[in-house]
Amino acid sequence: MRVSKKRTLENISGFKNALLKWAQQFQEIVWLDSNDYGQEHSKYDAILAVDAFTALKTGEAGAFDALEEYQQTTADWIFGYLSYDLKNDLEALSSKNHDGLHFPALYFFQPKKLFLIRGQEVELLYLRLVDDEIEEDYSEILKMISSEEDEPQPNSLHLQPRIPKAAYLEKVREMLRHIQRGDIYEANFCQEFFSENAKIQPLHTYRTLNNISNPPFASYVKLYDLYLLSASPERYLQKKGKTIISQPIKGTAARSKDPVQDQRLATELEKDPKERSENVMIVDLVRNDLSKIAAKGSVEVTELCKIYSFQQVHQMISTVKARLAVGIPAVEVLRSTFPMGSMTGAPKISAMKIIEELEETKRSVYSGAVGYFTPREDFDFNVVIRSILYNASERYVSFSVGGAITSRSIPENEYRECLVKAKALLEVLGSSAID
Repeated sequence: MRVSKKRTLENISGFKNALLKWAQQFQEIVWLDSNDYGQEHSKYDAILAVDAFTALKTGEAGAFDALEEYQQTTADWIFGYLSYDLKNDLEALSSKNHDGLHFPALYFFQPKKLFLIRGQEVELLYLRLVDDEIEEDYSEILKMISSEEDEPQPNSLHLQPRIPKAAYLEKVREMLRHIQRGDIYEANFCQEFFSENAKIQPLHTYRTLNNISNPPFASYVKLYDLYLLSASPERYLQKKGKTIISQPIKGTAARSKDPVQDQRLATELEKDPKERSENVMIVDLVRNDLSKIAAKGSVEVTELCKIYSFQQVHQMISTVKARLAVGIPAVEVLRSTFPMGSMTGAPKISAMKIIEELEETKRSVYSGAVGYFTPREDFDFNVVIRSILYNASERYVSFSVGGAITSRSIPENEYRECLVKAKALLEVLGSSAID
């Protein structure tokens, strides 16, 4: 079904930049980049999928059934996203908050042209109907490595919070009252920053964000006039054969330019009882989700509350593994675990109901997932956080940030954590800091 050709590269960084620039001619693009982070579980350093041969775009109702049929019928590589609001396809839930973005609930496509980068090698996988274009495309990309690029104007947007600070603090206090009543143990509460009548250059914005963050699960998604520019540090779920891996993040600390201070911040995060309790609660939730599709007794926590350092923040990450039970389709694994526990709370359904009551923005793709399926029904998906969403036709730019609220939460501290997570996004969009 696909023709494969491999090439060895000398200038891998230059090739990646040229490849993404070359891709801009297409209406459908998914670019996934590990930024050479050296993840233990990743098979590829970067992937580019462009130019849809077939596609699936759905609303919330029946979305997972449609995805399962599409994935099994296609039996090929497919790339796309799952929005957070697909929760409504899984439970008796709804999403009625403000939506300025208007992204479909689910969007996947089968690319005509696919590039897989590992080390110094790139594999070009083209559908047979376009395989005669491989050599011409490859030559064109190589020419772009040394081509001059115009210096784009930096962004200069005014972003405003959907929830004013005073209202945010009161909503956190309301969530604490839910915790005190025993409705939930923990919930991820998020707020949106947005700009209307806004125009950005998506590729330049993504590159700027990626350069200052260098995350292991970066993604650039273009689907006609809809863009996702993501500097995500978090893996939602990976399937490799019968092995399922989830790596939830809970626990954040700022970085410092002073090495001694920076190490102190990392150590304090590792020992912080609030942050550890957040992480452990979500690990328990992930273990419970995975047990629905795992072989009996196969769910295990291989890393608990380990500190990983990125350019903007330190993060506390755990790794949960499981062996898939016999006869479980790939999409069923996603259906049984979505949305990811790190972006919901515990108990999961109660947390999602309270989130919907207290938040004021429909999350859309934020806190959903971007990734791909292989022809062998393996998959890998990130968590859409630290991300900018842009509807070019409606000139609406948005990003959201949040954190886990537990019984130990202090509203002012939760607000400050949001601003730590928003720092890089505000910088990239040219917006002044928000108090």
